[in-house]
Amino acid sequence: MLKLFSFNFWDKVARLILRNRITILIAVLLVTIGLSTQWKNLQFTHTEANLLPDDHPVNLEYNQFLQQFGEEGNLIILGIEDVQLDTYEKLNAWNELSDSIATFPEVDLVLSTANLPELVKSEDGTKFEIEQLVKGRLSSNRQLDSLKQKLYSNLPFYKNLIFSEKDSVLRTAVYLKKDIVNTVARKEFVLEDLNPLIERYAQQADLDIKISGMPYIRTLNAQNIVDEIGVFLLAALLITSGIFFFFFRSWRATFISIVTVVIGVMWAFGILGLLQFEITVLTALIPPLIIVIGIPNCIFLINKYQQEIKKHGNQAKSLQRVITKVGNATLMTNLTTASGFATFIFTESTLLKEFGIVASICIVCIFLISLMVIPIIYSYLAIPKKRHLEHLRKRWIGAFVDWMEAMVRNHRISIYISSVIVLIISMIGIYQIRVSGSLIEDMPKGQQFYKDIKFFEDSFDGIMPVEIVIDTKKKEGVTSSKNLKKLDKLEEHILETPELSRPLSVVSLVKYSKQAFYGGDPEFYDLPTSNERMFMAPLMEGSGSDIGLMSSYVDSTGRYARVTTFMKDMGTDRMERVEENLIAEINTIFPAEKYDTLVTGKALVFQKGTNYLINNLIISLSLAIILIALFMAWMFKSFKMILVSLVPNLLPLLITAGLMGYIGVPIKPSTILVFSIAFGISVDDTIHFLAKYRQELIANDWKIKRSVYGALRETGVSMFYTSIVLFFGFSTFTISSFGGTVALGALVSATLLFAMLANLLLLPSMLLSLERQIANKETIKQPAIPIIAKDLYEEE
Repeated sequence: MLKLFSFNFWDKVARLILRNRITILIAVLLVTIGLSTQWKNLQFTHTEANLLPDDHPVNLEYNQFLQQFGEEGNLIILGIEDVQLDTYEKLNAWNELSDSIATFPEVDLVLSTANLPELVKSEDGTKFEIEQLVKGRLSSNRQLDSLKQKLYSNLPFYKNLIFSEKDSVLRTAVYLKKDIVNTVARKEFVLEDLNPLIERYAQQADLDIKISGMPYIRTLNAQNIVDEIGVFLLAALLITSGIFFFFFRSWRATFISIVTVVIGVMWAFGILGLLQFEITVLTALIPPLIIVIGIPNCIFLINKYQQEIKKHGNQAKSLQRVITKVGNATLMTNLTTASGFATFIFTESTLLKEFGIVASICIVCIFLISLMVIPIIYSYLAIPKKRHLEHLRKRWIGAFVDWMEAMVRNHRISIYISSVIVLIISMIGIYQIRVSGSLIEDMPKGQQFYKDIKFFEDSFDGIMPVEIVIDTKKKEGVTSSKNLKKLDKLEEHILETPELSRPLSVVSLVKYSKQAFYGGDPEFYDLPTSNERMFMAPLMEGSGSDIGLMSSYVDSTGRYARVTTFMKDMGTDRMERVEENLIAEINTIFPAEKYDTLVTGKALVFQKGTNYLINNLIISLSLAIILIALFMAWMFKSFKMILVSLVPNLLPLLITAGLMGYIGVPIKPSTILVFSIAFGISVDDTIHFLAKYRQELIANDWKIKRSVYGALRETGVSMFYTSIVLFFGFSTFTISSFGGTVALGALVSATLLFAMLANLLLLPSMLLSLERQIANKETIKQPAIPIIAKDLYEEE
């Protein structure tokens, strides 16, 4: 009854499509136009990828910090090696650049040698005053030497803040207004104002200026994503359509497939705009992904149409059979692929959830487009000529199919031994996989901004901000002698940690005040004693001696202290140890019964997000396996068949995971996607093979060996074709400058290749070895639906 229902359903679908060709084409056109109007809503992300749920404790703590002290990622830094500033004219140019940047409305504060404040005691000794270290333009190299001597030797307050202690790199700190940091205004300022200005000054004064800081890195990284979308689309289209033409040797068929997937890409952009999801490093992959997955649909449909034409030459009958006999098969395979992506919807990560929603919707859409557009276009064209059908007679992969059959027939034990050995080796590799929570690891290493990141990291010991907040639970508690000493002790621990940079807090200003009290002698750059504080107090009152950015390191009540340091780029394991040691020291210095403490910052949020995603990887992959297992159970009504079908699809995932361990590809947000995506796609081959296998069982009166070999010969060619398209299609991602995208493309390609071999060698071998347990009329019952019609793969 279900079989009859399915046949009637697809027969009705075929009649509906072919009798309403104009209406459907107009509908597709209108939907395409409608979705194209949503392109105006496309927005590229202006923030870092937040991998955690909004209500996750780490996110709540970070948001609490932002509410208290404002946006922390608003710092852009410019750097230059001291040896380049070898004349006073060049230092004047460097200072003029800082002054020019300060005039932009997007800039809140610029701290550089052009306006560096120096804290001094007034001539009458009654108060502290702020003077400019550089007063106007320099007029001689002697003034330049004097300035450098004073800065490097007499002003420890600015050590590793304005100049690096290890290699005398000078830097300028540009603080953007906090309300524009996560908006398009930041992008426009960096790309249209800041970069051209710096390039002009660098060229005029012959200076090599380095630029970094989270707002700058995020802007150029996002721009790189934008630039690569077009490259990905073109590469995916050229490679997949080129392979298509190689198989079919028909410009007409190739053009039809291109039109089909281009419509799918237009819909993908429209859906992103309609849902108002930002384009991130993940959602940017969806349009080329649609091309890669859409071309195999075109192969199945066009190949079947040409087979039918070759068989009887009746165009109407051929088009109807394309829909009725291939429609169900492609629906099942597209649904399993969509299911692999849809599992990301069940994670709590907004980034992955949006990717899963759009990808799964677009995969279903490309199936519908293919099913409607291809038969309708062919219905208006002349019947394919004889030369268009020549590829059906070619048996250039016959040797490959013969080899597979010989292996399954004569070397099953070798296949099992090889599988077990590969499994053991892979398990060893899995234990070598490392986890990466690095913010910059996936960034394009060939880009100048990445090289600048490493430059500043080498000079200043870190670029990723880590924030510490101490709640003294008392008004003006931060400035008490006891708490200042505790903060100083914490800073000493941070200085002793190689992975962290010199911290910045109110302690630095208090030390600087003591130095100023003693006439600027750097020997007195230290915390004042109680007696010294008593003498210094009258000078502090009403002196306005706050130095620029220091006002953001104590809240208005004086209760909360903020300590900022920067962390080097490192692996998650090391980052976790650094964090644990830091928290342990904080808890020792500031006991929980007297103080509340908080450790946060973008570096730690990203690292926690990576760990969160790894936990969700297990959940999403388990969901994919369960979902597809239920799918197989519904189709085949056999629990044993489910187990047999899962083995050749899980083994490639384990091989890929082991490979990651051996070649040093870490588990990170980008590579986490590999397993669910590859599993959802690779199971398509299993469905095709098992469906054809059951057909052969019925046709051959349950003669098992004949059925297995028949299914292998029939499905081997098609599985090879689609696997090659998918392999090279995903390989296009390796042209990306983003390390994560390269790894994703390479690993998915490798996994699909392993999956093809497993489905063509291991799966039929298992069916033959377990024939008495699984291959009988009682075990393999009538499928809930006829997945593949009898002659889907038949060729003459």
